Amino acid sequence: MKTVKLSGSSRTNVGRADAKQLRDQGKIPCVIYGGKEQIHFSADEKSFKNIIYTPDVCQVEVELDGKSYKTILQEAQYHRLTDRLIHADFLEIIAGKAVTMNIPIKTVGTAAGVRAGGKLTVKLRKLKARGLANKLPDTIDINIEKLAIGKSVTVGEINIEGVELLNAKNVSVVSVNTTRAVAQAEQAAAKEDKKAKK
Repeated sequence: MKTVKLSGSSRTNVGRADAKQLRDQGKIPCVIYGGKEQIHFSADEKSFKNIIYTPDVCQVEVELDGKSYKTILQEAQYHRLTDRLIHADFLEIIAGKAVTMNIPIKTVGTAAGVRAGGKLTVKLRKLKARGLANKLPDTIDINIEKLAIGKSVTVGEINIEGVELLNAKNVSVVSVNTTRAVAQAEQAAAKEDKKAKK
């Protein structure tokens, strides 16, 4: 998992007025929790582009008043009208303590069903995973080479050592569906079979 650095400034006032003032200055109110105490700070809005606006999973090293905190972004809040980031929650990584993150899905190979004319559908782009930060992968790789038309891979079929997937086990992650062309070809073949049997 790659590490992104984020420099911040401590906040002594944590009220709404102070938060609004920070946002007007192009800064985002933030909090680090999960450790011995909650730490309130602010960081430049532009610093979040490599943390939020990226498909990659990352560990965030927050530098604050000469100290460094290893964290992961746990939640980001956005303005409901403008979609601008307005608050960020970071979970401090504690040695030996599991964390929960959304990990992107990556399909590996070309499905047999796709080669036969089917269409690959990725139903979940990310899975919620829990484990030690150093055990969580950058991506969850799913080999789809043997996936035939009408078949799918469910959450319960994915195994990652040292990691628990929190999504429902029976949920389909990726599947190969029949296309109209394949369905028509199957119908035509079925008709030919009937004729041949007569």
